Amino acid sequence: MSRARTALVASVGAVLALTAAACAPQSTTSSSASTAASGSASTSAGATAVAASCSTSSPSLYKQGQLTVATDSPAYAPWFDSNKPSNGKGFESAVAYAVADKLGFSAAQVKWVVEPFDNSYAPGAKNFDFDINEISATAQRAKAVDFSTGYYTANQGVLVLNKSGYATATSLSALKNAKIGVQVATTSYQAVVNEIKPTKTPSVFNTTNDEIHALQNGQIDAIVTDMPTVFYLASAELTGGKILGQFNYAGGTPEEFALLLKKDSGLTSCVNQAIAALKADGTLTKITDQWLSASANVATLKQ
Repeated sequence: MSRARTALVASVGAVLALTAAACAPQSTTSSSASTAASGSASTSAGATAVAASCSTSSPSLYKQGQLTVATDSPAYAPWFDSNKPSNGKGFESAVAYAVADKLGFSAAQVKWVVEPFDNSYAPGAKNFDFDINEISATAQRAKAVDFSTGYYTANQGVLVLNKSGYATATSLSALKNAKIGVQVATTSYQAVVNEIKPTKTPSVFNTTNDEIHALQNGQIDAIVTDMPTVFYLASAELTGGKILGQFNYAGGTPEEFALLLKKDSGLTSCVNQAIAALKADGTLTKITDQWLSASANVATLKQ
């Protein structure tokens, strides 16, 4: 779950909306959720409500009558737009409001709070109902928090400079001797170690801005992060960059982003029902196509 930490370009959503989504999550066979309990807020036209226990008056809510959603700050494209999660623009903002709608909450009933990324999966009480922040669901993290089913499947991408000696690489093995940079507290590090198996230990940086500077200064040969962030960096932050390709990892199982909830939350099954309904009615695919569609034309790097 790579975390973009660079200056925001408001128009990047338009840059990314190039082709049909290659990484859109697969539809599930989960049944549509049942009608919400009476007294819950009405959903918009065509929305599918979920079970009665998931109503806007559910005792599992952080605050009654509102859905409290967390993300980090600043919130960057393509996940959010203009650092304003509440505007409904950007992939994760749109997903959050779509989930809220399925749960019976109006947009006005959604309250955003700030939660630093590294704090989100730490043990303990939470001041939100769910966190949406490009968080990969891992077994280690799941010891302290709950995860929903995945709402986005992300391949890892490789970004180099056009002038780099690795600019013509067409396989992961060709990167074996490269100096590779990843961001701290992301799963990209393990993806590099497991799939590229570099001879040099990957360099770890606090922000993607640090990675870009290191790439430009020759400290590293390549950046590995999730594909949406690769597109953002290539289009908005890096001059003379080249997207080398994308790859899966962990035995061919792609990385999935999921909503994060407190451990044993009473809302976990509710958001799972909501995500299943969004997959079933095509809403999630439409959101993915709009905000994260650019990876379709990128080559897949294999050994």
